[in-house]
Amino acid sequence: MTSSRKLTLNDIADARAYEREREHLRAEVLELKQRRRVSLGTVVTVMFENRATMRYQIQEMARVERTFTDEAIMEELAVYNPMIPVPGQLCATLFIELTSDEQLREWLSKLVGVEQSVVFRLPNGDSVRCVVDPQHASQLTREHVTAAVHYITFEFTEAQVAAFTDGVVLAIDHPEYLEAVQLLPSTIAELRADLLP
Repeated sequence: MTSSRKLTLNDIADARAYEREREHLRAEVLELKQRRRVSLGTVVTVMFENRATMRYQIQEMARVERTFTDEAIMEELAVYNPMIPVPGQLCATLFIELTSDEQLREWLSKLVGVEQSVVFRLPNGDSVRCVVDPQHASQLTREHVTAAVHYITFEFTEAQVAAFTDGVVLAIDHPEYLEAVQLLPSTIAELRADLLP
């Protein structure tokens, strides 16, 4: 398992330096996220994270929270580095995108367990189901209601990485929310770069 993709203190710009690059970086990351975001049905979006999306997240958190000390930045790195995939792995944020109280009441109770229901279906017939960090799951999901944001990981074998080509489908097989979408070639190319060494 390689850690060279993980962010260090040296990767995070101080406040003034970040302000100088922020506009350019924001545009770059928004474009990147378009290729890495997959909508599943009407209320679920899966955003595949990588080093660039996580660096942007940390920079923005530090900016908003006015985080200036190395110690505080190290805490952010500890939180977000696990979402940077190592080869053979994909990491994603699952968003349940709801805009009204009515939707919240309807969907958050219906979708309990959705974070364990996301699966890749590969052209060779294999399936790769997401894994949820147990500590994270215990903080976010209750018996009768789920959270609107979940962090999930997918672990691939070498053969499954080789099979990650045109025709990959991302699906949710939750009994209350059955959705599937074939990935665009641009998304497959992005995610293959995460999977390969």
